[in-house]
Amino acid sequence: MNITLQMAWRNLWRHKRRTWLTVGAMIFSNLLLVFMISLQFGSYRMMIDNTLKSYTGHLQIQRMGYNDNPKIRNSFTDIIPLANTLRKRLSNNKVAARGVAFAMISSKQRTYGLQIIGVEPAFEPAVSTLPGLLTSGRYFNDIDAEEIIIGRVLARNLRVNIGDELTLLGAGRDGSIAAGVVSVTGIFDSGINDIDRLMAQLPLGYFQSLFNMNGQGHNIVINAEELTQVTLLKNTVSKILPHELQASESQRGKPNANEQQLVILDWNQLQPGLKQAIQADMISAWFMYGVLIILVAFSVLNTQLMSVLERTREFGTMMALGVKPGRLGTLVISETFLMSSLGLIFGAALGAALSYYLSFVGFSYPGMEEMAGRFNLPDRMYPSLSWLSIFLGPGIVFFCSLLASAYPALRLFFLQPVSAMKAV
Repeated sequence: MNITLQMAWRNLWRHKRRTWLTVGAMIFSNLLLVFMISLQFGSYRMMIDNTLKSYTGHLQIQRMGYNDNPKIRNSFTDIIPLANTLRKRLSNNKVAARGVAFAMISSKQRTYGLQIIGVEPAFEPAVSTLPGLLTSGRYFNDIDAEEIIIGRVLARNLRVNIGDELTLLGAGRDGSIAAGVVSVTGIFDSGINDIDRLMAQLPLGYFQSLFNMNGQGHNIVINAEELTQVTLLKNTVSKILPHELQASESQRGKPNANEQQLVILDWNQLQPGLKQAIQADMISAWFMYGVLIILVAFSVLNTQLMSVLERTREFGTMMALGVKPGRLGTLVISETFLMSSLGLIFGAALGAALSYYLSFVGFSYPGMEEMAGRFNLPDRMYPSLSWLSIFLGPGIVFFCSLLASAYPALRLFFLQPVSAMKAV
């Protein structure tokens, strides 16, 4: 340790109470920042997971242009064989094929328009939470069954219950009339009225028959084990997909293997509004964090300014002996550096320990369980601890503290030795 740091360390403990109060404020703010940022990242992760797992999924394979123009004819062939191939090649059962159409649905009394989703009964529960939200009835067990799952709001509007029959009327992929009669086997409650009113599911085999799809579908949904693995999974699927298309097309004798022009879209492309909502929430949160950081910076400024003012005579004597103002300024900044380092080390360590503990046991507040139950969300929040969440907040506090000490240090450049030595 050089002489400047030794002097800075000695000067810190001239007024132990003042030093500990300042360091204590930094420790508390750093602890709070680590915990709040980790909790915020954890809540975003929970929000993304539950939003995507309800329907969208982490990745989707679609025909190019379908995401912007979701018409029934924008489908691709052999969707179930391709899904089976992906499940085998990826060693991942979180892969499910779907078909999407719009139709009119009628009971004896009422008629409504809605979106019809054709699903693979054996694999849909692995990529969507909707099958687990049934409040009555059962989920599909036959891919060709003439059955339907509807939402709570739609069931109330149609005035139907389990076992009742509904009539579907829409347009097939080839422009023909698609009409069928299905039995209600399940009613789900997602907690989101738009989904419960405007969405229903059919077994994919019956969906393809009803809408004259000839084995075609509209998207294959793929979920990763963790959100952080989505990019790696997308790269893996992109390597598998062209090969499988070539094999499929060559078996039918078609010269162009890329006629279908399939694309792989991740959740950022499928749900751009979700990312924007997270960014907006992050901005509002950092406004509050900024207030806390500014308060700590002013606390450091006050401490260092008082320290410089009460040592004016001492600094004047040192300057009279030949010490340059820059050396004295470095001394003041070194004192702040040592205080900020103590605050960063202890604050980050305590915040990380608290967040690590809560990442296992969870964090809850009164009323959270009731609210979470309505939307099929976990009843506890779990902080997401990372190097970024540990050092982002404390690092900004550290930098702002050093910045705050610049003013007391700059005052020394305007100090006159003679007048300083006369200071009381």
